[in-house]
Amino acid sequence: MSTYDFQQQLVGLRSQLYYFALSLTHDRETADDLLQESMLRALTYSDKFRDNSNFKAWVYTIMKNTFINAHRRNKRTDRVMDHVERVRERSSLVETPATAESSVRMSELQGALGKLDNTFRTPFQMHHEGYKYHEIADQLAIPVGTVKSRIHQARHRLMGMLSDTPAVPN
Repeated sequence: MSTYDFQQQLVGLRSQLYYFALSLTHDRETADDLLQESMLRALTYSDKFRDNSNFKAWVYTIMKNTFINAHRRNKRTDRVMDHVERVRERSSLVETPATAESSVRMSELQGALGKLDNTFRTPFQMHHEGYKYHEIADQLAIPVGTVKSRIHQARHRLMGMLSDTPAVPN
């Protein structure tokens, strides 16, 4: 079959294919998408069509398989999104309410942070706010290794200020 004949037969089946897609999807927009995808696949794989075989059945099979594959893909995506939502719900339940003790500890932490030298406080706070090591290094114009070292030292100094025993500087 020539390319022209192939395309003419495909275009001739367009309305029948649309109604088949509509029967599969039960939605006009989704049926349009399925029709377009199926026709594109038929054109892409036209070299796979064998002469003396049923062209209409071949194209219908392409549409059916395209629909099934999309349905399976959507089911997997839905499962993943459901899992993400469940994890998000669980993590929101884990948040602990502020107690008097936690408020006192937070004020102690803020006080200790205020006593830290700015050289250590700035990288520590930036890291706590979510900046990556390389971003902090770029912002402060210092090497990444220095950023890591200062954050480490800030943690140890804060632990020393907040505990009964003094921290041993590294």
